[in-house]
Amino acid sequence: SVSKRVRVHFGFLRSPTLDAVAFAEFPLWSCLVTMPPLSTQEALARALSAASAAPPAVPADEVVLVASGDLRLSANQTCWDAQREMEDAVAAALSAEGYRVRRAHEYDPVKKHGFIDSQRYGLDVFRRIDPNAKLVVAEAVWQYSHHVLGGLRDHKGPILTLANWSGQWPGLVGLLNLNASLTKMGKPYSTLWSKDFTDEFFRSNLKKWLETGSIEHDLSHVHDFAITSVQTEERELGELLASELKKDKAVIGVFDEGCMGMYNAIFDDELINPMGLYKERLSQSALVAEMRRVGDEEAEAAFQWLVDRKFTFVFGTDEATELTKAQVLEQLKMYIAAVRIAADFGCAAIGIQYQQGLKDMTAASDLAEGLLNNVERPPVLAREGNGNELFAGAALPHFNEVDWGVGVDCVVTNRVWTAMGLDPATTLHDIRWGEHYTGNGIDAFVWVFEISGSVPASHNVGGYAGSRAERQPPMYFPRGGGTLKGVSKPGEIVWSRVFIMDDTLHADIGRATVVELPEEETERRLKSTTYPWPIMHAVLHGVSRDQLMARHRANHLNVAYGDDAASADAALMVKATMMEKMGIKVHLCGSLSRGV
Repeated sequence: SVSKRVRVHFGFLRSPTLDAVAFAEFPLWSCLVTMPPLSTQEALARALSAASAAPPAVPADEVVLVASGDLRLSANQTCWDAQREMEDAVAAALSAEGYRVRRAHEYDPVKKHGFIDSQRYGLDVFRRIDPNAKLVVAEAVWQYSHHVLGGLRDHKGPILTLANWSGQWPGLVGLLNLNASLTKMGKPYSTLWSKDFTDEFFRSNLKKWLETGSIEHDLSHVHDFAITSVQTEERELGELLASELKKDKAVIGVFDEGCMGMYNAIFDDELINPMGLYKERLSQSALVAEMRRVGDEEAEAAFQWLVDRKFTFVFGTDEATELTKAQVLEQLKMYIAAVRIAADFGCAAIGIQYQQGLKDMTAASDLAEGLLNNVERPPVLAREGNGNELFAGAALPHFNEVDWGVGVDCVVTNRVWTAMGLDPATTLHDIRWGEHYTGNGIDAFVWVFEISGSVPASHNVGGYAGSRAERQPPMYFPRGGGTLKGVSKPGEIVWSRVFIMDDTLHADIGRATVVELPEEETERRLKSTTYPWPIMHAVLHGVSRDQLMARHRANHLNVAYGDDAASADAALMVKATMMEKMGIKVHLCGSLSRGV
């Protein structure tokens, strides 16, 4: 039986998400108390009683709705109105099908939003949800998937993820990350998107989900890659590069793994070590410490290097809302520190988490990241003062938000593009939004690919002279920092994404053309999304809007330029071959210019 004599320390901690009072050791005073004996049988009975306290069943004509949000209060408050508007439209669509919406968590008048804003809160919300209920996860904003993944893992009823087709906030980005995380988890789900939730595509598929619990989308654009279809020279180069990586190995530095709840972006060592890729686990604290060792004159020299190349800084005077030179100099110290740490550990690529924690310590890392990914960049000398330039004449690939799907990809891209004499500058982009555009010889759906801060300058029209730094939005980055913004130059690109499905690494890869839109249309699209961020106008080859949304297993995709259509096609084939030989299951999406 349980001991009768227990020492109790008085003191209490109340959890804002639990109904019960939690007791903690807090030795203000203590005493010995006598408790009645409790047999093992009684203890088991109590435990079984608590475990069997199931939430009430949801009626057949109700759908439960949850909304995952950001961890940052300012972002949740700013974006709440858009979320509420979307939920009203979703409720109207469900009502038209004879269903009511039961929201599983209420609006918080103190926080001034109604999002699930932490993992603990999400777990508590799901404890109160009928596990067999039809469940909708509705997103109009960027959200942290881990807030709801724990509850979704155990949910038994049909799950529908959906987002509004809008660029105002990164709701589509949040949807794709959640979908990718559920895919990695092996959890079945259906997914939908709509501009106003009245279109036939949405309504017909919603009806199908309500009736059957699942939706099947058109994925006819996806084809398993066959090495036998690759021309001999391209196949041999891809196989050679994979063999060299396996033999020589590559170290990838990661500054604090895991970012913003992106469960899909964490790859276990066991998945990448057999390919020759090994993690060097670094700390953002070490990065800040190294920044403090960088001299002011070094940061000033890097700043002048950018000024000499006509790079534009959009400066103001209000540290809280505008970009200042002090913020930029801090970012350039981070750039120099990152290069030196990468050299210390022999890294072939690095990733900076850059969100929670670092954003409260220093200016955003975006400017540093864009510089790292470019071949031409401010020189960084070894800290020993021997005059040796580190990574001279080469890009140091950086994978934003420590997304390992990007990390693996950028190492492969760097080796393939370098071997083929192409510009190895690569970047990820968020799949932010898009619309059909007609004019200027274009009659196609044009995507807005827009990463949250920086791209290599060689991707932009005019290079450094056509690029600019604008302040990161204060609701995301309270300590400021500049972006590396520009409009991506017209040209031929390869896009790709490495992801986990069925406990195996897969890669989708395809071709696209970056098009030039009129200045007023570019401005409209920037103002419809996040103005300080870089933008790419992309037309995918042989992949429709709905096909990409249905298939893509990430919020990000990687891009790199060819010199022309022929070189981009060839680079895709070499890259696909290298990935396949590394053990990644490759899928060709859409079509190539050469007709494959």
